[in-house]
Amino acid sequence: MTAQASYSLPEGIVGLTGPVEKPAPGTLPLRGDLAHIALAKHYLAAHYVIPQPRNIGDAPATLMLAMRDDAEVGATLDAGQEVEVLDCAGDWAWVAYGPEGPSGYIRLGMLAASE
Repeated sequence: MTAQASYSLPEGIVGLTGPVEKPAPGTLPLRGDLAHIALAKHYLAAHYVIPQPRNIGDAPATLMLAMRDDAEVGATLDAGQEVEVLDCAGDWAWVAYGPEGPSGYIRLGMLAASE
C-alpha cells in the first residue's frame, strides 16, 4: 500500500453472481455490515467505505479480531506504518493494511495524530 492509494466507486451492477467463500477473520477488510470499497465487485456487504489513510503511532500495534482487549490476536503492524481506517466505534478503530488485509481492531490511541 502506498500513500497515493485511491479507490473509486465500482461501475456497473454490484451483486452476487454465485457462491463466495467467506475469508478468515483478520484477513480481508470485510464484515457483514461493512467492507472496503475495493472489495465491492467480489463481496456483498450492507455498506462499502472509502478508507481514510492514517499511520500507526510510535509503538507497534497488534490487530485484534474483535473490539475487546482480550480478543483473539491478529497481525502486528510496525510503528509508523500506514493503514486505512474503515470504521470507528467508541475508542476502537477498524483498520486494514490495504484491501488485501490484514484487518482488525486497534485502540484509537494507537494511531498517530492526524495532520
